[in-house]
Amino acid sequence: MDLFAADEPLAIDLVYAKGGHPENIFGIAAYHPAARLTLHKDLARIVIAAARGIRQNHGWTLVLKDGLRPIEAQKILIETDIVRANPHWLSAPRLLSSPGQGAHPRGMAIDVSALNENGAPVDMGTVFDEMTPQSARACAGLGADILQNRAVLEKAFVRAAAALNMPLLPLPSEWWDFRIPASHSGQYAPLSDADLPGPLRMCAAPMANEEEQARMAALAKDIANSL
Repeated sequence: MDLFAADEPLAIDLVYAKGGHPENIFGIAAYHPAARLTLHKDLARIVIAAARGIRQNHGWTLVLKDGLRPIEAQKILIETDIVRANPHWLSAPRLLSSPGQGAHPRGMAIDVSALNENGAPVDMGTVFDEMTPQSARACAGLGADILQNRAVLEKAFVRAAAALNMPLLPLPSEWWDFRIPASHSGQYAPLSDADLPGPLRMCAAPMANEEEQARMAALAKDIANSL
């Protein structure tokens, strides 16, 4: 997705590439420091369309926090001390998927936040991946301004998906999570790090490959021009 960042109203903040990131509740890097945020091309189109819409209508910049989460990275996160101390996160409704489960290891889930027209974080009530009841998309008891901000974000994604005639699920338990429903994403196999092209390796060090990089750049151009 960094291939779009120069031309589209979005920014990338890959939280789990930094163990010391203030929003990384696990306190450990699940990705290599040079990892890149990657999405399935269908979800990438939705994200770019949503970013354009939210900039045009509200002046916001969409911030991408996490996308493809390979099986190895899921395993790293699920084995951390904080997860062991909160086993209810692994019970229904699960807040963390088992390795190989869910939309993230298929590149079909995106976690986002937003910056306002002045570059300040939009108040969503919690930060990304805060595992609390307040993270629920329609949590009662939050201020009207916070719920309105969440509604703006959700509407931008829902409208983008509808315009592209694609399925989309705004995850009810997490205001930041938008994903391709399991009825569609489940048709694809989950990805391990070794399944990824060299430049897109996330857990191991990415490997330079000019031919693969050119192919990805061409695909990114086609995606942007198709919207």
